Amino acid sequence: MNRGRSMSSAAAAAARLNGGACCGGVGRLHSAGDRSDKPERLYRRLSALGGSGRSAAAALNDYIMEGRTVKKYELDSCIKELRRYRQYQNALEIMEWMEFRKINYAFPDYAIRLDLTAKAKGIEAAESYFSNLPPAAKNKFTYGSLLNCYCKEAMEEKALAHYKKMDELDYANSTLVFNNLMSLCMRKKQPEKVGSLVEEMKRRGIRLDTFSYNIWMQSCASLNDIQGAESVVEEMQSQDEDKCDWSTYSNLASIYVKAQQFEKADIALKMLEKVMINGKQQRQAYHFLISLYANSGNVGEVKRIWESLKSAFPDTNNISYLHVLQALRILKDVKGLKEYFEEWQSNCSSYDMRLANVVIHTYLSQNMYEEALLIFEEASKRSKGPFFKAREMFMVYVLDSHQVDLAISYLEQAILETKDEEWRPLPETITAFLKYFEETKDVDSSENFCKILKRLNCLSSNEYCLLLKVYVAAGSLLPEIRQRLKEDNIQISTELDELVEKVSPSRSTAY
Repeated sequence: MNRGRSMSSAAAAAARLNGGACCGGVGRLHSAGDRSDKPERLYRRLSALGGSGRSAAAALNDYIMEGRTVKKYELDSCIKELRRYRQYQNALEIMEWMEFRKINYAFPDYAIRLDLTAKAKGIEAAESYFSNLPPAAKNKFTYGSLLNCYCKEAMEEKALAHYKKMDELDYANSTLVFNNLMSLCMRKKQPEKVGSLVEEMKRRGIRLDTFSYNIWMQSCASLNDIQGAESVVEEMQSQDEDKCDWSTYSNLASIYVKAQQFEKADIALKMLEKVMINGKQQRQAYHFLISLYANSGNVGEVKRIWESLKSAFPDTNNISYLHVLQALRILKDVKGLKEYFEEWQSNCSSYDMRLANVVIHTYLSQNMYEEALLIFEEASKRSKGPFFKAREMFMVYVLDSHQVDLAISYLEQAILETKDEEWRPLPETITAFLKYFEETKDVDSSENFCKILKRLNCLSSNEYCLLLKVYVAAGSLLPEIRQRLKEDNIQISTELDELVEKVSPSRSTAY
C-alpha cells in the first residue's frame, strides 16, 4: 500500500480542485497495524452524506485536508458499515477512491467492489468490472461474488453458466456457492431442486452450515413435506447441536403453524426461546416469537415475550412496537393494542405512521370509526406521513357503509398528497369502488372514477371490465368503447371482448 507523504498546501489545493488527483496520495495512508485513530469519526462523516449529492471522494479529500490520516482498516470498517445500512453508492465511491490512491486491494476487496457495483450500478456494470479485472483478481472470491449477484437477481441461465465455469476452475466446492444456488431455486419457485443440491454437497464432502439447513427446511415447507423438515432438524442436531440456532426453530415453528399443528409449534417455539436466551440475544428473535405466537392464537405468550423483550432491550424501538401491535391485531386484542400503542405514543422519539396504521386498521375492522379517526388526526399532527395507507383504509370502510362521497373525498386527499407516482390504490380498493357503482347502476360516477384511475396510470383491462359491468347493470350502451380501448392501448381479454359486444353491439372492423 502507498505511504504517501504530506503534500504542500499548493499541491493539496490542486488535488482538491481535481477531486484529489495527485499521484502521491493525500495525507498519510497507513497499514492495519497503525490503530491510533478510531474509524468512527470518519464513518460518521461518510454516513452523513446520505442523499446529499456529495461524493465520498470529496468527503475523504476534505478529511485529509484537515490534517487527519486515513488508514485502510478505517476505510474497510466504513465500507462494511455502509453496506450494512445499504448505502451502496457511498461505499463504492470509497473503493474507487482507494483504487485511485493506489491503496492495494486484498483479494476479497475485489469481490466486495463487484458486489457494490452490482447494487449501485446494476448487473451489466458488475459484469464489465469483472471482465476488466487482472487475471490474478479473477479468483474464487470474485467468481463467487458474481454468482451471488446472478442468484439474487434470479438470473438462472447466467447463474448456471457461471457456476459451470467455476466448477471447471475448481472454485465451486464451497458452502457459499451451493447456498447461492439453493437460494436461486427458492426465488425461482423451484423448491424441489434444493434436495438434489444438498445431495451434491454431501457427495462432494462440502459442509452444510446453518443457512444451508434452514433453506433446505424452507424447501421442504414449500413442498408441504413436514416430515422432511423434521428430518433436516434431526440431522442438524445429530451432527452439531450448535448448528440449530434460533432461526432453525423459528423456521420449524412456522411450518407447524402453517399446518395448524400448534402443539408441535409450541415445542419448537420453546426451543427457539431456549437457544435465544443461551446465545446472543437479538431483537429479531423476539419479533419472530411474538409473530409466531400470534399466528398460533396464543395472546398470553405474546404478552409474556413482549415483557421479556422490553427487559432485554429497555430502549425499545419502533420496530419492536410495530411487531407487537401487528400481533395483537391478528389476535383482535383491541384492549391490549390500545394499551401498548398509548405506551409507545407517550415515549416515542420519532412518530412512525406504520404503528398508527396498525391501530387504524384494527379499529376499523371492529367498526370503531370515530376512534380510528382520532388516531389519524393525532398522527397527522405528529407525523410527516405518508398518509396514503390510512386514507385508503378509511375510503374502503366508508364505501362499505355506502358513503361514496366521503370515500371519494379520501381518495382525492390521497391523490393531492401523491408525488412522483409513489401511490396507487390497491386493486381491491378499485374493485370495491366499481362494484359499488355496479350495484347502484351509477354510470356517471364510474366514468369519473375511471378518469381518476387514468390520471394515476392504473387503468387496465381489468378496470375496463369492471366499468363495462356498470354499463351492463344500468342497461346503457357505450358505442365509442372500441376506440377508447385502442387509444388506451388496452389488451383485450375474452371477458372484456364479451362485455364490449354487450355495450356496443355493432362491431368495428377497424379495431
